[in-house]
Amino acid sequence: MSFRQMEYLLAVVEEGSFTRAAQRLSVSQPALSHQIRALERYVGYPLLERLPDAVRLTPMGRAYLPHAIAALHSADEAAHVARPRGEMTRIGLRIAALYSIALGIIPPAILKWRRRYPDSHVELLEFGNSADLANLMSAGGIDVAVSAAPLHWDGPVRTLGREELVVVLAKDDPAAGHRQVRLAELASRPWVLYTPDNGLAGVVAQACSTAGFIARPAVHTHHTSTAVQLAAAGLGPALVPRNMIEADFGGVQLEPDPPVHRELVAFTTTAEVPHISAFIDILAEHGAIRSRRPLASPEAVEDLPGVGDDEGFGVA
Repeated sequence: MSFRQMEYLLAVVEEGSFTRAAQRLSVSQPALSHQIRALERYVGYPLLERLPDAVRLTPMGRAYLPHAIAALHSADEAAHVARPRGEMTRIGLRIAALYSIALGIIPPAILKWRRRYPDSHVELLEFGNSADLANLMSAGGIDVAVSAAPLHWDGPVRTLGREELVVVLAKDDPAAGHRQVRLAELASRPWVLYTPDNGLAGVVAQACSTAGFIARPAVHTHHTSTAVQLAAAGLGPALVPRNMIEADFGGVQLEPDPPVHRELVAFTTTAEVPHISAFIDILAEHGAIRSRRPLASPEAVEDLPGVGDDEGFGVA
């Protein structure tokens, strides 16, 4: 087992494809596949499930990945600490987020962070559900996670606000001329739904249940951005975070009645690291949502330039 094999596994998971991962890593696909199989032989179990049009983690892969990421992170930090002190000016920040948040909410915060700390290094990892982020945080693989509130997390949690979901339809849909749509009116239609490993699957199921029906699938997709395009193409309605939708996406978006949302939080293992607290302050101020939780411990960020002291962590 080697760090390179772990890096290869992470690339395949992030890209969702051996072909794209090989292109990203500038290696041949057979070489990449050989290294992944060698890692699986070392572990003793398959880590990846090879599907005709996709690649996904097996249950063992989901258990193994957070530890691999933590090992890679530790190796990177060790190399950084070993540099001469005069070179240790870079701030490292590893962020993990749900897909919809990584696309719609985090970019403005990272831009502001980079302007404030131009020599810093930011790494963003994207996942489908909050449980994966919590496992990765527990394993020490990331500094801060941004997602829906994870179950059974007893570390510091900062409420950021509510992520609103809208109904996406094709432009020629009979309901497209309205501003709102009652979900019950869409009960008889086939829907664009999410696979169970996407955290939005439960949100959509609960919204439809509240409206009095169980959504019948036209298609399931793992990626939220794909759901937007499938719904816009006319395969069926989809509930999608508003921040995921671009102005020229090709469909229409309607307000669901009743409204559908999920609460978003930032969580970490400690609120005592100044640069982590500073980033979450920036995220709350410059992301697509606003924080509504009062400051719990302002001392953690007082010494950083340009960081306000009016908001902070709480513990859920």
